[in-house]
Amino acid sequence: MARPALKTLATGPQEAKEEILQLCSSGRLKDALHHRFLGVIWSEAGLFAHLFRACRALPILRQLHAFAATSGATADRFTANHLLLAYADLGDLPTARNLFERIPKRNVMSWNILIGVYIKNGDLGTARKLFDEMPARNVATWNAMVAGLTDSRLNAESLEFFLAMRREGMRPDEFGLGSVLRCCSGLRDIVSGRQVHAYVVRSGLDRDMCVGSSLAHMYMRCGFLEEGETVLRALPSLNIVSCNTIIAGRAQNGDSEGALEYFCMIRGAGVAANAVTFVSAISSCSDLAALAQGQQVHAQAIKAGVDKVVPVMTSLVHMYSRCGCLCDSERVCFGYSGLDLVLCSAMISAYGFHGHGQKAVDLFKQMMSGGSEPNEVTFLALLYACSHSGLKDEGIDCFELMTKTYGLQPSVKHYTCIVDLLGRSGRLNEAEALILSMPVRPDGVIWKTLLSACKIQKNFDMAERIAERVIELEPHDSASYVLLSNIRATSSRWEDVSEVRKTMRKQNVRKEPGVSWVELKGQVHQFCTGDKSHSRQREIDECLDKMMAKIKQCGYAPDMSMVFHDMEDEEKEVSLAHHSEKLAIAFAFLSLPEGVPIRVMKNLRVCDDCHLAIKLMSKVTGREIVVRDVSRFHHFKDGKCSCGDYW
Repeated sequence: MARPALKTLATGPQEAKEEILQLCSSGRLKDALHHRFLGVIWSEAGLFAHLFRACRALPILRQLHAFAATSGATADRFTANHLLLAYADLGDLPTARNLFERIPKRNVMSWNILIGVYIKNGDLGTARKLFDEMPARNVATWNAMVAGLTDSRLNAESLEFFLAMRREGMRPDEFGLGSVLRCCSGLRDIVSGRQVHAYVVRSGLDRDMCVGSSLAHMYMRCGFLEEGETVLRALPSLNIVSCNTIIAGRAQNGDSEGALEYFCMIRGAGVAANAVTFVSAISSCSDLAALAQGQQVHAQAIKAGVDKVVPVMTSLVHMYSRCGCLCDSERVCFGYSGLDLVLCSAMISAYGFHGHGQKAVDLFKQMMSGGSEPNEVTFLALLYACSHSGLKDEGIDCFELMTKTYGLQPSVKHYTCIVDLLGRSGRLNEAEALILSMPVRPDGVIWKTLLSACKIQKNFDMAERIAERVIELEPHDSASYVLLSNIRATSSRWEDVSEVRKTMRKQNVRKEPGVSWVELKGQVHQFCTGDKSHSRQREIDECLDKMMAKIKQCGYAPDMSMVFHDMEDEEKEVSLAHHSEKLAIAFAFLSLPEGVPIRVMKNLRVCDDCHLAIKLMSKVTGREIVVRDVSRFHHFKDGKCSCGDYW
């Protein structure tokens, strides 16, 4: 819509100045510059400051600068500071620095503006140098440095600045306190956080909404959920910022159910949820693999008009993927009008999690052709997808593209994907050489990846050597002991298996029990291996016995190497039949209508025996069975698995 023509009502300089100031404050700089009285009042004190503040383009600012210099207005420190601020806001650092050097009798505001420019441009070194050169500083100066360091994740340096500020006798305001509390959150420094809390109380700022929310966030990030909620309850009112802090705090501390309960509570209290609220709620549904609740939250996001906000869409892609609904992830992702880097990276990750490596590669190529520049997160998602689909050549090409074309520094997680690709393809020595030569320090995960590859390739000598290294690195992690037991059990070395178990007892290491769960009508039913506590246990056992008898007729034979005890074969078979995922599937068969896919979540990797058994279950029953284990999804249908037996 075209703007209405300016109707000048001014009859003199004073009225003209008021009109011009009003035009500047409403963003109508062009109309202000065409005001018929402007030429009469160029030299009016303060007029240029308003014109500079309204300027949104460098060419116009430079013209105004010339007018100001011609009229002598730049000799005024107040006007010069506002001109400096305008150049700073428009990102012209060289001109801002040059102007700063020429300001007569610079004051604290002059220094603060230039320091702020350098901080905004990420040049904290120059900002610190200017800070040290300042003849005098105020609270705003210290706030700028503390906030700049915190925003750059230099939290330890930020905290030192804050302590120095207190030693100088400065009294931090709500802005400085908010920054230092974010700094304590980043450091997970509860001791310093509590000291800041004490200062907040002494200063009477404990009921300030912004400070209170920052304080609560600090407690929650440090793992003190109850104390964080106590701070928020003491605030004078409940607003969306404080609510978001509680929901995010609960989610980040592993209380996803509590986060969803609070989400429902604030909606009942009439507090309007925003995009940040929905991201936390959807992420909680993802962590719980609660599809029904996730669909409800999605519907509410649509009603709130935030379903097309990229962070919300990204959370939805992740949630649907984690719940086994890859088609819904695709609908969300491809419902966006463009090719957003974060959103597409989430979709690439979803493809990898479900074993669709080629689709991940195709989407990556589409992003590249659209002009997107991938980052480390995008490449990690792509490498993960390649390693979970056996796309060795594509994965290695992707790694070279990342390091050589884009010059990105791989993390140990990127290297782990390449080790997995090399190891699974039988290139074990090459994989080990890569670990030993990589510039980042190897962790236990990358060695366990190689150990798992040794098991797949049946290279037991190398496995023994790698296992020793893994156990030395992580002596209290049960996964490496279990892998070693598995390798020894495969070749029926039961005495050596017993030796591993003795070492575990000596180190006080306990194997994490297998747990699987199924969601039914909003309620989660959990099953542990060998557990007999479910209210329908007799029915579950009967269903499972019938199922095992049917799949035996199709050629199923129990894989005894999956049992790490030297016991009779009959006992081993009973033990295998009652793995947690089999119990959960039997319960789902009893509870869900025909034709409804069965969705089971598991905390550990699906074992070889269960993988084979579930494939045959899907064949003899004609049911689709979806199992999510610790690293990926398995879609079983008609006797086949989406992973192609590569997991």
